[in-house]
Amino acid sequence: MKIFFMSDIHGSLYYTKKALEKFKEEGADYIVILGDELYHGARNPLPLEYNPKEVAKLLNSFADKIIAVRGNCDSEVDEMVIDFPIMATYSTILYNGKRLFLTHGHIYNEVNMPKLSSGDIFIYGHTHVLKAEKANDIFIINPGSITLPKENNPNTYGILEDNFFKIKDFEDNIIKKIFIE
Repeated sequence: MKIFFMSDIHGSLYYTKKALEKFKEEGADYIVILGDELYHGARNPLPLEYNPKEVAKLLNSFADKIIAVRGNCDSEVDEMVIDFPIMATYSTILYNGKRLFLTHGHIYNEVNMPKLSSGDIFIYGHTHVLKAEKANDIFIINPGSITLPKENNPNTYGILEDNFFKIKDFEDNIIKKIFIE
């Protein structure tokens, strides 16, 4: 199974289109959205082609492939325009015998980690800063932001396939890679 990860869309139609094109090119089976789907929030600049209504419509066309969690910029009213659940603080899925703990990062994060077993994978967004490392026998991964990257990072997404998690930019460069042993 191949899983496509993206975070922090913040209502950018431009970057949503780019990410979904990459999802198709990658031939992934599912999309995981790590929160902040529609709105940019008061701390962020207005993203390129800000259009939450059209982003919702575009994401809805992939609703049967999306697993999503709530970000700090998401609200209950968003569920009125989105055809997939987004209001859970976290979700978990199993991948090759490992638990993937999926969250946005504003509640559960590296300072407030959930209870995880050795070898589990903690995947979050929120910071807009990519990361892929192992600490205390837990994999900690942030695919970065497709729309508003920070700390001079490029716009990025993640791919999990064959126990490798790759963080890639839209030019197909692998920015970071970790083997999930």
